[in-house]
Amino acid sequence: MSNRPIDPIFGAAVLKLSMAKKGLITDPGFRVVYAGTLRELGIKDSAVEAYIAKNRELLEKHIEANRPKG
Repeated sequence: MSNRPIDPIFGAAVLKLSMAKKGLITDPGFRVVYAGTLRELGIKDSAVEAYIAKNRELLEKHIEANRPKG
């Protein structure tokens, strides 16, 4: 495990893309958690969407590499 801090927008993008891949993007629980995450990090959903659009391959590789095995 790296001691390097995670870029907040990267973390929010991983969260959103992970939930989207599971079909949970419209789930009320996700929406509450995601809204709180954005508020805490001081970023907007539009910035997360732009980051996902620009870095989708990197994000998907990260999600796959960190997916629980089994």
